[in-house]
Amino acid sequence: MKIDVLGKNGFTPNEKQKEYVSKKLEKLEGILQDYDNVAARVVFKKYKTYYKVEVTIPSKNIQLRAEVTNPDAIAACDGVVDKLVTQVKRWNDRVKDKLGKTGLKHVAEPNLDERQIVRDKHIKLEPMTKEEAIDQMELLGHDFFVFLDRETRKTNVVYLRDDGNYAVIETEN
Repeated sequence: MKIDVLGKNGFTPNEKQKEYVSKKLEKLEGILQDYDNVAARVVFKKYKTYYKVEVTIPSKNIQLRAEVTNPDAIAACDGVVDKLVTQVKRWNDRVKDKLGKTGLKHVAEPNLDERQIVRDKHIKLEPMTKEEAIDQMELLGHDFFVFLDRETRKTNVVYLRDDGNYAVIETEN
């Protein structure tokens, strides 16, 4: 795996932090199918009282993305890698359950540093239940997911609330 480690908000990760996150990402080697052919982008951000570590790995069948905030940069690295391992294991289990279905398409990471539209994305809405939409959202590592409700046939959005629960926005015609 090729690993690109960057700093933002005036912070530059030191060699210890770069080596640590690189070593931690080796946990994915045994479970991520195309580990040798992917590139990970790791971004360290420093805020007043905490660090945020974001990792994005566009893989063949799944877009992995996780972020963790912590007062300690090394602890944030541990948390973000644990989230990625969970995503990959969940994906692998889901693929095994579906007996070879191709799964999710690549999803590009949004550019959060600029306040302009930099990409239009077109998606095909698949009919699914709210629970299936939550699973898809978690697999992508996003905090929202647009889907077609299987029962009502209306476009809905499921999202993760700040309190850790989920909510659904149901559209009306």
